[in-house]
Amino acid sequence: MSSSYTEFAHIYDELMNDIPYDAYIELLDLASAGVSGKKVLDIGCGTGLLSAMLAKRGAYVTGVDLSCDMLEVAAHRAGSLGLAIQFKEQPMQQLDVEGKFDAAVISIDSLNYVISQKDVEETFNRVYQALVKDGVLLFDVHSLYKMDEIFLEGPFVYDNGGIAYIWETSPGDHEHSVYSELAFFMRQENGSFIRFDEVHMQRSFSIPDYVRMIEEAGFHIERIFADWEDEPPTEESERIFFQVRK
Repeated sequence: MSSSYTEFAHIYDELMNDIPYDAYIELLDLASAGVSGKKVLDIGCGTGLLSAMLAKRGAYVTGVDLSCDMLEVAAHRAGSLGLAIQFKEQPMQQLDVEGKFDAAVISIDSLNYVISQKDVEETFNRVYQALVKDGVLLFDVHSLYKMDEIFLEGPFVYDNGGIAYIWETSPGDHEHSVYSELAFFMRQENGSFIRFDEVHMQRSFSIPDYVRMIEEAGFHIERIFADWEDEPPTEESERIFFQVRK
């Protein structure tokens, strides 16, 4: 994954329009017996969409992301909405926050950008240390079916008139990983387009591997479900959710 999202950060929100963030809020609200008044870690917060929604619900939010450009957009969003959200620039496997939190969320496959299994394990360890006793962690990852089959059906194209991209994919260097090259085209006021390119790498692990890593960190698993539904994963599920507790 590129370390800078300078251009990408400004169109990220539009590209994420189809993500049901409201459903994520409801999932976290249910898992933590309400978010109002709770201290919540939004890990891999990006441009702060979910952070802002949580803060509007009365949560005390700290957003963490490795991209200073994403965080700049997130801080501007929070300021324009009058929301007191703290943002910290750090990789999730180096999570270092003050105090203890009631809940943590790693949403929209952000964890899949952590490639090394050791770093995934360290992420779980650090989140565990950041939570209060009985604190909840909610996260989702791409299924192996999505990584190994769906993503490799590319290239994929998108065009809404103002933003277009060509997304080419190939197997990554690690098992169940995908290397992506994206060429973005942004329409300017004069009708011309500017282009910028992004390179991304994502990796996923099997459900049993995640279970082992979660339990080794000290969490106990409350439920595993798929594709925004309260149903167990199947062979063709695409997004796997984990709700775990300290």
